[in-house]
Amino acid sequence: MTTVVIVDDHPVVRAGLTALLATRPGIEVVGEAGDGSAALAVVGRERPDVVLMDLQLGSDNGVDVTRELLRRDPPARVLILTTYDTDADIVAAIEAGAAGYLLKDATPEALGAAVEAAARGEAVFAPAVAGRLARRVVAPPSELTEREREVVVLLAEGLANRQIARRLFLSEATVKTHLVHVYEKLRVDNRTAAVAAARQAGIIR
Repeated sequence: MTTVVIVDDHPVVRAGLTALLATRPGIEVVGEAGDGSAALAVVGRERPDVVLMDLQLGSDNGVDVTRELLRRDPPARVLILTTYDTDADIVAAIEAGAAGYLLKDATPEALGAAVEAAARGEAVFAPAVAGRLARRVVAPPSELTEREREVVVLLAEGLANRQIARRLFLSEATVKTHLVHVYEKLRVDNRTAAVAAARQAGIIR
């Protein structure tokens, strides 16, 4: 029997997933949680084979909870189940140690199979997620121009677009254009992810 704990901040989603998995022989939902602290408690108590983890848990972050669960002995097998499919979210989850990454549009059959595969120690990724990861490996991020690097450095200092424009003697519209190019090259979609990606790539310290 594969035991599962469901972590999602929406009670209706938890109930739906519990009902769905109950129809698959060999899988038993042994607990659920709606936030990070509850997740750590129930996983510590039940020691499930697999944890189904959403990324957004109210004020908590599923990646942080995943990272903490992986520090424990024994480490949990965490399978991300979310609506978010950006490169930044996927990479953050994998770096935290997630065993796989599924989207909430997965079919019941695919979800059940993924849970069983994760319990066996296999890595499980939704087709769209696997495609994104493959593209990152085949085509690494493009290099930033010197001006784009300057913009990212100021982003890391917490400056707003208007402040960056003043510091670099540019128009605010030009700064926005540079940011669009930065996002495209680093394969991210927000300022925080851009700074994180730039640090990871060694562009900034």
